[in-house]
Amino acid sequence: MAEAANHDSHHAPHADGPSRAKVLLREPLVLNNRSFSWVTNRVAGIVENPQPWGWWWIVVPCALLAGFMAFCFTYLVSTGVGVWGPNHPVAWGWDITNFVFWIGIGHAGTLISAILYLTRQKWRTAVNRAAEAMTIFAVMCAGLFPALHVGRVWMAWFLAPVPNSNQIWQNFKSPLLWDVFAVSTYFSVSVVFWFLGLVPDLATLRDRCKPGIRKMAYGLFALGWRGGNRQWRHYEVAYMLLAGLSTPLVLSVHTVVSFDFATSIVPGWHTTIFPPYFVAGAIFGGFAMVLTLMIPVRKIYGLQDLFTMKHIDNMAKIILLTGTIVGYAYLMELFIAWYSGSLFEFDAFKWRILYGPYTWAYYCMFFCNVIAPQAFWWKKCRENLFIVMVVCMFVNAGMWYERFVIIVTTLARDFLPGAWDMYHPSWVEIWTFIGTFGMFLMLFLIFLRFLPVIAIAEIKGVLPEADPHYDPSMVKRDNVVAPPAYEGDPHEVSGQPATVTIPGAATV
Repeated sequence: MAEAANHDSHHAPHADGPSRAKVLLREPLVLNNRSFSWVTNRVAGIVENPQPWGWWWIVVPCALLAGFMAFCFTYLVSTGVGVWGPNHPVAWGWDITNFVFWIGIGHAGTLISAILYLTRQKWRTAVNRAAEAMTIFAVMCAGLFPALHVGRVWMAWFLAPVPNSNQIWQNFKSPLLWDVFAVSTYFSVSVVFWFLGLVPDLATLRDRCKPGIRKMAYGLFALGWRGGNRQWRHYEVAYMLLAGLSTPLVLSVHTVVSFDFATSIVPGWHTTIFPPYFVAGAIFGGFAMVLTLMIPVRKIYGLQDLFTMKHIDNMAKIILLTGTIVGYAYLMELFIAWYSGSLFEFDAFKWRILYGPYTWAYYCMFFCNVIAPQAFWWKKCRENLFIVMVVCMFVNAGMWYERFVIIVTTLARDFLPGAWDMYHPSWVEIWTFIGTFGMFLMLFLIFLRFLPVIAIAEIKGVLPEADPHYDPSMVKRDNVVAPPAYEGDPHEVSGQPATVTIPGAATV
């Protein structure tokens, strides 16, 4: 009876108006009640309008850095791997450190696109396109290092499992060969997944372009998209299948990369925590890089209504979660080194943390990856873009230090004291690494120039008008401002052109 009374009192008429149930409204994913046409014009305008001067001030130095990187690689191939710093016993230095660093950055794209799509997290729609592009460019930067580290790069094709005249087959028991398969598969699926999501937006750009080369190019890659019901049905099925295929890759790729270390018997590497530890670290660093790129893009191109503080808040929380997991892995490494009773294992960590020459790198890594992200426990820090950018910069640096600590500090102190040696990077390694950042940013800026940075068709799906039961009058009755009615042609939602009136001609 009490429950019935409470129920009746909850729905009882109020003095200030008719009775209505209380509705818990979520924060909108697109602010200021923007319409379909506004979303199209805003995102497509980044591609169609001239780029701001800041774009040129960034892309030109990045292109110069990428060109100097090509010079360093040419010098390496023509002279030999000796121009890099690796020695005996540190056979891996900045080369594999940078490889694992860039592979880790590429993981956020597939996570945002695939896993969040499968779990129906609609906030992904504002960042998935940029994250997917970042994935492809990061994997391209990562693949340069192992390919050039083999020394005779023209023999790298022997890594492919194809018959050759020497009757030499690859060592399929080696995790280094597993890297080739995992990374190439990840790159191929990521490119297909990224391109498939672009198809409806390429059709929108095609229909908005004036006749010319650009219209032909967009039309070619739009694959005849017209936005019909059958096309959308097949598109969604294909997108779902690729998302399901991509999801295991998030776990498998960096797990296989961790096997490069975990399957060895070197103290400091021979541990089973590496696979989940590497995966969490990759997602951690990848989300930080997405925010590092998208916060300036959001400001420069006026995308505050599409890439809102809600998106930044969610990504900061994921960084906090994965950073805490990484911190737990650091502490668990120390505990297992002590608990295992292995003198070699425990001594390797004491040398890494207490009295080794690389202790500064370990403490930089721990501060950047564990201490700095704890600021995201406070909402005020998550809402302050300056603090978010600073923390993300710390995370980016910390994830590089993590790979450096794992690789260099472990190899520099081998089993025999007579083989111990210090590793110092050469100028070729340093400028090659800096050049990869130039290449990465240059490719991302070119992507901003010619392709929509936000998925137009997907962002429209989170607008109130996309709901088939949407009724502006019902929204107004609940004291919520209804978005303006869509004034353009409804076919524009599916990629077809809006109605345009040309003087002296029929309506097209």
